[in-house]
Amino acid sequence: MLESLLKKSQIPRQSLVSEIREIHQREGTSEYAFLIEELPSLRNKHPRENLLEVYADAIQAFRHARASALRLYPTVSDTLQFLMDSECRVVGYTESLEFYSLYLIRKLDLDGLLDFVYTPPDHALPSGLSRDKIRHHPPQSYALTKTQHRHTPLGELKPNPKLLADIIIETGGKSSESIYIGDSLMKDIAMAQDARVIDVYAKYGTAQYRPEYELLREVTHWTPEAVQK
Repeated sequence: MLESLLKKSQIPRQSLVSEIREIHQREGTSEYAFLIEELPSLRNKHPRENLLEVYADAIQAFRHARASALRLYPTVSDTLQFLMDSECRVVGYTESLEFYSLYLIRKLDLDGLLDFVYTPPDHALPSGLSRDKIRHHPPQSYALTKTQHRHTPLGELKPNPKLLADIIIETGGKSSESIYIGDSLMKDIAMAQDARVIDVYAKYGTAQYRPEYELLREVTHWTPEAVQK
């Protein structure tokens, strides 16, 4: 998406990257849905135009990249099905906000392979907008039908051992009988160990050494200290 924006706008890369980071920092998420419309450089360049129409190619580039990469790791679906068939309670917990988390669960056919999923609520909508105005499908199209969705407190981030302990209790489990699987040593594994829950490191999900991760570091909503850690 960024490469398409740069090609079309001819705005210097560092200018756009700095603005993207500022918006992500302000909103507390790197999945801000109104990013293009709020980039100052683009608004100044096209003061009277609809930015979503001007940069439709960038949106399409984002959607194409997402579709081409969006798949489960091998054996994950079969493993979750086995756990469900064994009457093991399966709970998902992510820092990703509600809209995109539920989108991924639906697209990856995980609805029903998780008993519960915990996410933060979505970011606030820009002034003058409502969900009814920006969503073009019936409300049920955005919801899960089998997996129960619950919110984590706004602003809470991993690693928070108390939050993990609360999720276990809320879903009818016990810390001594639970296993937590995660792909971040700093966030997931540390949290599980502090909560005295058995931890399993999903090393195959490690992303910070991929080239694409460098862009995330540049535009992330995380603090510099968290990025370094």
